Amino acid sequence: MTSLHWNVVYGPIASRRLGISLGINLMPPDRKVCNFNCTYCQYGWSRLEADGKLPPISEWPTRERVVQSVARDLRQRAEKREKIDRLTLAGHGEPTLHPDFSALVRDLRAVRDEIAPAVPLAILSNSSTLDRLAIRKALAKLDERHMKLDAGDTDTLRRLNGSPITIEQVVAGLKGLPDIFIQSMFVTDRQGRLDNTGQETVSRWLAAVLEVKPRAVHLYTIDRQPAFPFLRAVPLDRLETIARRVRDAGLPALTFA
Repeated sequence: MTSLHWNVVYGPIASRRLGISLGINLMPPDRKVCNFNCTYCQYGWSRLEADGKLPPISEWPTRERVVQSVARDLRQRAEKREKIDRLTLAGHGEPTLHPDFSALVRDLRAVRDEIAPAVPLAILSNSSTLDRLAIRKALAKLDERHMKLDAGDTDTLRRLNGSPITIEQVVAGLKGLPDIFIQSMFVTDRQGRLDNTGQETVSRWLAAVLEVKPRAVHLYTIDRQPAFPFLRAVPLDRLETIARRVRDAGLPALTFA
């Protein structure tokens, strides 16, 4: 299992999809905070409060701390001429849950523009908060939006991702965002309980993808220890078969294994 990030800035990480990515963690340092409970999460299971509420604002890193941490790191790397391909809002949870997310995006853009204007500011998100106009507006100000969509039906979405919302809600939210990348995790498990690679399941997923009309689709599988220990990675040839269905439907698709 991957350790939590005790600092705001972590990495850089050699990402399969984003190149040399400098991570920005907006979560409280001592816990994973996510409203999904994905079986494949490298940070383990989500544990919100018993009533489902988020931690109080005092437990989150402040906007000032986040901005200062990122600015300091970028200046140090600029002095050393260290190459970075992305600044990525990710960390051990869902970034858009931060209570001050909209203001953080605004301030991080300003820091990036000042110190590293050529580096795209990206996000990895589970697509769960898109019913909120303020979140959609903030996401639209980022350079890249990598949004999760692992299923095309609510049953698979809930079994695979522990989603509290329906597939219809996820798709409606994604349709309200411009110029997005869909990131889709495909897995099976040794006990036969989880598998989103079957023909009918993929057909439902593809229908949802086509409704969203993303810029491109990124298909990948696990390469770290997942929360549910019985999951298995999907062979690259199976990912390529699914990707061909996406391409045949008229969308660009890349596979990562």
